Amino acid sequence: MKILIVEDDFVSRTILQEYLNLYGTTHIAVNGKEAIAAVKAADAINAPYDLICLDVMMPEMSGQEALRAIRDIEEAKGIFSSEGAKIMMTTALNDVKIVSVAFQGLCDAYLVKPIRKEKLLCELRNLKIIP
Repeated sequence: MKILIVEDDFVSRTILQEYLNLYGTTHIAVNGKEAIAAVKAADAINAPYDLICLDVMMPEMSGQEALRAIRDIEEAKGIFSSEGAKIMMTTALNDVKIVSVAFQGLCDAYLVKPIRKEKLLCELRNLKIIP
């Protein structure tokens, strides 16, 4: 599996990377702009990401904005959310409005920080990414 972790906080980024390294190759972006660049680069070599873990609150471009841009990139190629990358939003805020906006933006899952390994693995199983 090819994984993109988009997280501006070093500790959160490192924890996710340690959890996910067992399941595939992990790449890192520290904000939404870098995430978009990584998605475009992966598409350019015909090696798209299978999973994108996307922080909601980041500098330069929020996770919500990046989510919409990633889905737009996929749709321009005729790939719709159920066929594209699985996108898991992560945030420190357990706010119903933020969760609602994320799902309207076509995210596939939503985790509240601190990310616990058991919860992450449960979500990955629900998305049928891991057995």
